[in-house]
Amino acid sequence: MVTRLARQLDVPLRERNALLLAAGYAPVFPERSLDDPDLDAVRRTIDLILTGYEPVPALAIDREWTMVTANQAAHRIGQLAVDPSLLAPPVNVIRLTLHPDGLAPRILNLAEWRDHLFERLRRDQELSGSLTLLALIDEIRGYPVASSAGQVGREAPAISSEVAIPLQMRVGGDVLSFYSTTTVFGTPIDVTVSELAIESFFPADSATSRALARLKDE
Repeated sequence: MVTRLARQLDVPLRERNALLLAAGYAPVFPERSLDDPDLDAVRRTIDLILTGYEPVPALAIDREWTMVTANQAAHRIGQLAVDPSLLAPPVNVIRLTLHPDGLAPRILNLAEWRDHLFERLRRDQELSGSLTLLALIDEIRGYPVASSAGQVGREAPAISSEVAIPLQMRVGGDVLSFYSTTTVFGTPIDVTVSELAIESFFPADSATSRALARLKDE
């Protein structure tokens, strides 16, 4: 009955294990490290997706937005004039993006993108009950939002803001516009796998596509 209710309520696997323990039963969903041989196929799948997306930036994160791995395109964007301390493992992607010493000064629609990430964090925290995410939410609330960050790029992104919120960044002399997608494993029964997600940032206009190709060759 516990597992049936949890499944119908779409309770995450980690929390299903906690419910089973509270009810006096043993956990039924294993939690393996990504280094475990049983997850070799999972690691290969992630690597295949990340490599195949080049030169589109893509990275794998866990449930607390810690970067598990990333492709070269994501590393090129993520290392742009940021405080080295933000790149020291474990790298939290939210902190790297919104911290005033991170990518935030390059994000032209920072207030809008910050609100988008904040809502995702809030939903994740409410679903998981993670104290780490709760602390992260309190942390980013204190980050300043520069007045100039609200300025959009020279060209409107090809994707309408009524369809998806774009991420606009200034990189050198270019304004890069992205829309993001999230990929998850469809039928996980391992806690670690269930908490993995691949965040990808696709060009929203032809200028961004050209800039990404040029950055790859530099």
